[in-house]
Amino acid sequence: MKYAKSKAAAPAGSEESKIEDYLEAAAEPARGMLEAIRKLVRAAVPAEATEVFSYGMPGFRYKGALLWYGAFKSHVGFFPGSPPMIQSLAEDLKGYKTSKGTIQFPFGKPVPVALVKKIVKLRVAENEARGKV
Repeated sequence: MKYAKSKAAAPAGSEESKIEDYLEAAAEPARGMLEAIRKLVRAAVPAEATEVFSYGMPGFRYKGALLWYGAFKSHVGFFPGSPPMIQSLAEDLKGYKTSKGTIQFPFGKPVPVALVKKIVKLRVAENEARGKV
Protein backbone atom coordinates (compact mmCIF):
# COMPACT_ATOMS: atom_id res chain seq x y z
CA MET A 1 0.00 0.00 0.00
CA LYS A 2 1.17 3.50 -0.74
CA TYR A 3 1.58 5.66 2.36
CA ALA A 4 4.02 7.96 4.08
CA LYS A 5 6.65 6.34 6.26
CA SER A 6 7.11 9.56 8.21
CA LYS A 7 6.21 13.21 7.95
CA ALA A 8 9.78 14.01 6.89
CA ALA A 9 9.33 11.70 3.87
CA ALA A 10 6.10 13.39 2.80
CA PRO A 11 6.44 16.50 0.62
CA ALA A 12 4.58 19.53 1.96
CA GLY A 13 1.06 19.71 0.56
CA SER A 14 1.02 16.02 -0.40
CA GLU A 15 -1.76 13.64 0.61
CA GLU A 16 0.57 12.03 3.14
CA SER A 17 1.54 15.38 4.63
CA LYS A 18 -2.11 16.42 4.96
CA ILE A 19 -2.95 13.15 6.72
CA GLU A 20 -0.02 13.45 9.11
CA ASP A 21 -0.93 17.08 9.87
CA TYR A 22 -4.55 16.09 10.53
CA LEU A 23 -3.54 13.31 12.92
CA GLU A 24 -1.02 15.50 14.75
CA ALA A 25 -3.61 18.26 15.19
CA ALA A 26 -6.16 15.91 16.79
CA ALA A 27 -6.31 16.01 20.57
CA GLU A 28 -6.48 12.90 22.71
CA PRO A 29 -8.44 10.68 22.91
CA ALA A 30 -9.28 11.23 19.24
CA ARG A 31 -5.67 11.00 18.06
CA GLY A 32 -5.13 7.54 19.52
CA MET A 33 -8.38 6.28 18.03
CA LEU A 34 -7.59 7.77 14.62
CA GLU A 35 -4.14 6.21 14.62
CA ALA A 36 -5.59 2.84 15.64
CA ILE A 37 -8.14 2.96 12.82
CA ARG A 38 -5.47 3.96 10.32
CA LYS A 39 -3.26 1.06 11.41
CA LEU A 40 -6.14 -1.44 11.23
CA VAL A 41 -7.20 -0.29 7.78
CA ARG A 42 -3.64 -0.28 6.45
CA ALA A 43 -3.25 -3.89 7.58
CA ALA A 44 -6.52 -5.00 6.00
CA VAL A 45 -6.48 -3.30 2.58
CA PRO A 46 -4.75 -4.72 -0.51
CA ALA A 47 -1.28 -3.46 -1.38
CA GLU A 48 -2.70 -1.35 -4.24
CA ALA A 49 -4.81 0.78 -1.87
CA THR A 50 -3.81 4.40 -1.38
CA GLU A 51 -4.33 6.83 1.44
CA VAL A 52 -6.07 10.06 0.53
CA PHE A 53 -7.12 13.26 2.21
CA SER A 54 -10.53 14.39 1.03
CA TYR A 55 -13.72 15.75 2.56
CA GLY A 56 -11.40 17.33 5.14
CA MET A 57 -10.31 14.00 6.60
CA PRO A 58 -8.11 10.97 5.95
CA GLY A 59 -9.39 8.09 3.89
CA PHE A 60 -8.49 5.22 1.62
CA ARG A 61 -9.08 4.43 -2.04
CA TYR A 62 -9.09 1.01 -3.61
CA LYS A 63 -10.80 0.54 -6.94
CA GLY A 64 -12.70 3.71 -6.08
CA ALA A 65 -13.49 5.42 -2.79
CA LEU A 66 -13.23 2.98 0.10
CA LEU A 67 -13.70 4.81 3.43
CA TRP A 68 -12.90 7.88 5.54
CA TYR A 69 -12.46 8.55 9.23
CA GLY A 70 -12.30 11.73 11.27
CA ALA A 71 -12.32 13.34 14.69
CA PHE A 72 -15.37 15.09 16.07
CA LYS A 73 -16.35 16.67 19.39
CA SER A 74 -17.23 13.47 21.25
CA HIS A 75 -16.45 10.65 18.84
CA VAL A 76 -14.47 9.43 15.88
CA GLY A 77 -16.57 9.11 12.76
CA PHE A 78 -16.03 6.13 10.48
CA PHE A 79 -17.47 6.56 6.99
CA PRO A 80 -17.48 3.29 5.05
CA GLY A 81 -19.21 4.84 2.05
CA SER A 82 -21.84 2.11 1.81
CA PRO A 83 -25.24 2.72 3.41
CA PRO A 84 -26.48 -0.78 2.43
CA MET A 85 -23.49 -2.36 4.15
CA ILE A 86 -24.13 -0.34 7.32
CA GLN A 87 -27.74 -1.56 7.29
CA SER A 88 -26.62 -5.16 6.78
CA LEU A 89 -24.40 -4.93 9.88
CA ALA A 90 -27.17 -3.68 12.18
CA GLU A 91 -26.59 -6.51 14.66
CA ASP A 92 -22.81 -5.87 14.79
CA LEU A 93 -23.38 -2.13 15.18
CA LYS A 94 -25.64 -2.33 18.24
CA GLY A 95 -24.23 0.02 20.82
CA TYR A 96 -22.88 2.47 18.23
CA LYS A 97 -24.67 5.50 16.88
CA THR A 98 -25.08 5.18 13.12
CA SER A 99 -26.68 7.05 10.29
CA LYS A 100 -27.02 6.42 6.59
CA GLY A 101 -23.30 6.72 5.96
CA THR A 102 -21.45 6.86 9.28
CA ILE A 103 -20.62 4.92 12.39
CA GLN A 104 -19.67 6.82 15.54
CA PHE A 105 -17.02 5.38 17.84
CA PRO A 106 -17.44 7.32 21.11
CA PHE A 107 -14.53 8.53 23.17
CA GLY A 108 -13.95 6.38 26.21
CA LYS A 109 -14.53 3.10 24.38
CA PRO A 110 -11.82 1.17 22.57
CA VAL A 111 -11.86 1.01 18.78
CA PRO A 112 -13.73 -2.20 17.86
CA VAL A 113 -10.88 -4.00 16.08
CA ALA A 114 -12.84 -6.96 14.69
CA LEU A 115 -15.65 -4.71 13.48
CA VAL A 116 -13.31 -2.30 11.67
CA LYS A 117 -11.51 -5.22 9.98
CA LYS A 118 -14.83 -6.74 8.96
CA ILE A 119 -16.06 -3.46 7.47
CA VAL A 120 -12.82 -2.94 5.55
CA LYS A 121 -12.98 -6.45 4.08
CA LEU A 122 -16.62 -5.96 3.08
CA ARG A 123 -15.83 -2.61 1.44
CA VAL A 124 -12.88 -4.08 -0.47
CA ALA A 125 -15.16 -6.90 -1.70
CA GLU A 126 -17.85 -4.38 -2.74
CA ASN A 127 -15.37 -2.34 -4.75
CA GLU A 128 -13.88 -5.43 -6.37
CA ALA A 129 -17.35 -6.65 -7.32
CA ARG A 130 -18.05 -3.33 -9.05
CA GLY A 131 -14.96 -3.86 -11.16
CA LYS A 132 -13.60 -0.33 -10.81
CA VAL A 133 -9.95 0.32 -11.50
